[in-house]
Amino acid sequence: MFDRWLSEIRYRWRALVGRDHMEDELDAELQFHLEQEQHKLEARGLAPQDASRQARVRFGGLERAREDVRDARGTRLVEDLWTDLRYVVRTLRTQRMFTVGVAATLALGLGANATMFGIVDRLMFRDPQGLRHADRVHRVHLQWTQNGERRSDRGVQYPRLVDFTRETHSFDLVAGFQVRTLALGQGEDAQEQRVAVVSSSYLEFFDAHSILGRWFTDADDRPATGTPVVVLGHSYWLTRYGGRANALGQTLRVDRLEATIIGVAPAGFAGLGDEGAPAAYVPLATFAHALRGPSYATSYNWSWLEVLVRRAPGVSIAAANADLSNAFTASWRVVNREGGQATDPAIAKPSAALGPIHLGRGPDAGLDARVTLWIGGVAVVVLLIACANVANLFLSRSVSRQRDVALRLALGIGRPRLTRQIVMESVALGVMGGLGGMAIAQWGGGALRNLLLPDAAGAAVLTDLRTVRYAFGLAVLAGSLTAIVPAALAGRVDVVDALKSGGRGTAHRRSRLQGVLVVVQAALSVLLLVGAALFVRSLQHAEGHRVGVDVDRVVYASVNARGVQLPDTEMRTLVARMIEAARTVPGVTHVSSAASVPFWSNEGRPLYVSGIANVGELGRFTLQTGSSDYFATTGTRVLRGRAFGAEDREGAPPVILVSDLMARALWPGRDALAQCLRVGDERGPCRAVVGIAEDVAMESLEPSRQFTYYLPAAQYPEAPSPQLFVRLDGSPTASMPVLRTRLQALLPGAAYVNVVPMRDLFTPQFRAWRFGATLFVAFGGLAFLLAALGLHSLLAYEGARREQEFGVRMALGASRGRILTVVVARGAGLALLGVAIGLALALAAARPFQPLLFHQSARDPLILSGIAVALVVVGCLASAVTAWRATRLDPSMTLRAD
Repeated sequence: MFDRWLSEIRYRWRALVGRDHMEDELDAELQFHLEQEQHKLEARGLAPQDASRQARVRFGGLERAREDVRDARGTRLVEDLWTDLRYVVRTLRTQRMFTVGVAATLALGLGANATMFGIVDRLMFRDPQGLRHADRVHRVHLQWTQNGERRSDRGVQYPRLVDFTRETHSFDLVAGFQVRTLALGQGEDAQEQRVAVVSSSYLEFFDAHSILGRWFTDADDRPATGTPVVVLGHSYWLTRYGGRANALGQTLRVDRLEATIIGVAPAGFAGLGDEGAPAAYVPLATFAHALRGPSYATSYNWSWLEVLVRRAPGVSIAAANADLSNAFTASWRVVNREGGQATDPAIAKPSAALGPIHLGRGPDAGLDARVTLWIGGVAVVVLLIACANVANLFLSRSVSRQRDVALRLALGIGRPRLTRQIVMESVALGVMGGLGGMAIAQWGGGALRNLLLPDAAGAAVLTDLRTVRYAFGLAVLAGSLTAIVPAALAGRVDVVDALKSGGRGTAHRRSRLQGVLVVVQAALSVLLLVGAALFVRSLQHAEGHRVGVDVDRVVYASVNARGVQLPDTEMRTLVARMIEAARTVPGVTHVSSAASVPFWSNEGRPLYVSGIANVGELGRFTLQTGSSDYFATTGTRVLRGRAFGAEDREGAPPVILVSDLMARALWPGRDALAQCLRVGDERGPCRAVVGIAEDVAMESLEPSRQFTYYLPAAQYPEAPSPQLFVRLDGSPTASMPVLRTRLQALLPGAAYVNVVPMRDLFTPQFRAWRFGATLFVAFGGLAFLLAALGLHSLLAYEGARREQEFGVRMALGASRGRILTVVVARGAGLALLGVAIGLALALAAARPFQPLLFHQSARDPLILSGIAVALVVVGCLASAVTAWRATRLDPSMTLRAD
């Protein structure tokens, strides 16, 4: 049986590749049989001419015999497909303008989708490189009740990580990790880099073999001290050490840790680095001991680690959540027994849940992730508009091909084969559009990947098989969708009517279909343009929002002590010397020390106010201390009362300033000035409120429940933090290198100073709205252009179809103004209908869209009405162009033309 199948395959393959030779053999064989029959008839006495005719009659026709033999070969379908493909190629080559227009239209939509798919896939769905058993790996999210409010966090303490490892039974692997920004190197060569602090078990989650040296092991990560070793990230190894093998064994300063380089990570490996591949990897125990000493292993006061777990085979997520929650509750009780002042478990109700490894899909998903998903949906809408536009082009072209289609049907081509050719043509155009879209995504989408992807260098579209497969599948789908309507209409062609009238009998039906497609394009365009306007307004509101600090004139200088320990008196002296050195830098106008930095680090102390049982329940309070010219440095405005000054020195009556929202929360309906506030100790000195300052965005641009209070540094008992705010009267870029050099010269040992513009701390807060505004405007503008072209092509088609009608009207006395009104009214009507549907869609989407906006209503009547008017105006303009052409017709020439 196998031999027979093999013989059949060989025969069919020969029939395909040697078709011409087999046709010659067939002709020779048919001619032989025909001649033999003729000879037999001649032998019976018929004349040669009569014998030849009789032989042909008995044989039944040569062409029919040829077709029967071809069918017997079993290759007819393949041959027909090949014939159809060649026909499609010839058609597309002869109609180059149509081919280019359709392919370019689809390329725009497919390029947008390929770009967004690559971004969304990497941010939210693609498994990290080398991750084993990704379907069973999870991040851990913790929840508990504090001060009547349910709180959530991913951060845990090292002893709690140990508790989870020891007390759970649902996991075959548990690890702790954190990616921190640390100084790598020594002195002037030190640079801030992302460093992965991970337990040795973290590396067991991945199949990522070091390309040089080795990874650290359990022995290197053994509490409490660990081993001072470091593994370099591949990119950092190339840039810092030139890819040399002799990097192994060298010493690298990692924060306050002097570590020996023992290995190099493979290219592209980032672990769970949400912001790209780290520059280095260090053992958790080693780093923690260097930073906090042996207390890190027993203290429950330092929540700094994330937990990564892998469920054992056969364990469900629900069972693992229950197991982990039980372990969390038991750990909570341990803290209570050891006097950790944790809330009673019955009140706190601690629980734990497994989440996805991608933060963008987890319960802590930020605004960036949500906006990215919306933009992905917008890209799909753009593709739908492009498909509708292409379908309109196909419908317009089908009129000119009506006679050709009818003639082919009359000559015997089957309607299924005709439909197949139309689908093949559409799919071919879709694939061409897909190739163009891939080029757009590769070279035009680079800016988007650099903006959103942590490691855009490795995110090229053409080398990403997942994105290529997605784009190819979407191209075929888009081509198939655009073929549905023209294929259906072609299959219903009336041959007699089409041959007699050229298809005018079905033109009205086609025009209605085109009108529906134009209305769909207009509605979707309105939806995208409304989203674009809302995001632009949100970005304007966010960037114009007063954050309480003059971010464009202030820089932040911080010292990383890297293990250098100074007594309080020496620290005060160092901060004073740093302030004086900063004042000598050209362009510096004011300098102040600081305890807290917006969106970077916040300090806080317990507060006590008469009449309030628990001040902490009212919100989040941030402590800020500063020198006498703190408010002049930051530009934070004092709304009432006064700022602290040189007179508020040590020994003077203690004073305090509070933010406006804090004053309202602590003393509602009363004047906060001169009120008493105690900081740190209920029996501490009563600090009189001498000023009310404007609210400062410390953790969020929204000021609700964010309170700040200000103490003079001279009256604060603790040593000041070695960090400064510096105000400049010019560009920060010019003064920052000089400022860093002068401050670095004052630092002892391996301490390291970093200088950052305050604008850099606030800019990430605007990223989601800037990204949304940019993409919505780009995609909305593209959709708007496609909709306008679709309307124009429809009106142009209708104008050409109705030329005879317009000629008759004008011959009967209709004015050119009347013709102009008819055409413009048609376009305006379609635009109005599309606008109405689009506004209804925008209002329906307003509720889920509202959380993405900043101080902007999703139902803003000005935006909705402005977009509506703009689209109607464009519809009228597009109609006017076609109407003007219609009014230029010569009635006599038009009537004689048909």
